[in-house]
Amino acid sequence: YQRRVHGKKIGVGQPKRVEKAKILVANTGMDTDKIKIYGARVRVDSIAKLADLETAEKQKMKAKVQKIVDHNINCFINRQLIYNYPEELFAQAGVTAIEHADFDGIERLALVLGAEVTSTFDHPELVQYGECDLIDEIMIGEDTVIRFSGCKAGEACTIVLRGASNYFLDEAERALHDALCVLSQTVKETRTVLGAGCSEMLMAKAIEEEAKRTPGKKALAMEAFARALRAIPAIIADNAGLDSADLVTKLAAEHYSGNARAGLDVFEGKVVTDVSVLESYKCKSSVVNYAAEAAEMILRVDNIIRCPPRQRNR
Repeated sequence: YQRRVHGKKIGVGQPKRVEKAKILVANTGMDTDKIKIYGARVRVDSIAKLADLETAEKQKMKAKVQKIVDHNINCFINRQLIYNYPEELFAQAGVTAIEHADFDGIERLALVLGAEVTSTFDHPELVQYGECDLIDEIMIGEDTVIRFSGCKAGEACTIVLRGASNYFLDEAERALHDALCVLSQTVKETRTVLGAGCSEMLMAKAIEEEAKRTPGKKALAMEAFARALRAIPAIIADNAGLDSADLVTKLAAEHYSGNARAGLDVFEGKVVTDVSVLESYKCKSSVVNYAAEAAEMILRVDNIIRCPPRQRNR
């Protein structure tokens, strides 16, 4: 597993490549050398006292950095900013420092590295450190990113999408998001159904057989629903550039012959008797239900449009 932090850079003069990294993930202020209290005012009667005040602030920061370095780490990741002076101290100690990893980034890094976010550094024995095999900077397109390879926990990772335009990237992101949603639901509901048009043909066959035993206009609606289900294998074939009319009729013949596992093989362009494609049962059930509800809503809207109110003429 790998976790990449986009848009972040390693500090100046610090190691750009760290092997067998021992990582301290923290959320602490590394800018105490700056007075940042709103409305604060410091009055001195000489420049020497002002210099003493700045020196005291620097000593305080130096002591804090020394506490962090005493953890025997070689990489420090902070959610907040790291100012120039502590960055210089980390460089002198040979520690790689990464700043401003934000809230989401720091939580995900803690998951993938097996670390806990720390705010105090007085008790190294209570700190859980992160580990990974390699930290380095790489180029992806025109951006420099930091890569964490061989992480300890592997509970998170980064997927990099690249495309010719923003439209392609947006479409790829939506497709990936949908796939991950299906995967997460499949973990909760582990039942699966046969794909490649097999399930739709089975449902269409069952509905048609029930429609033959149903009197009245309900049978017409059921037959129309069966035709809509049978259109899905045709769409799969069309998207693969195949002859949908020929393949769908062959698939229907296989199912009516008693082969309930027949489906489409878009790579070979033929009907196979034992399909190996599986789909999430929960996803398939939701798709069928939502499609039926959408069709019902469209029919209701059409009836409203067909029956406009009587125009009033003065």
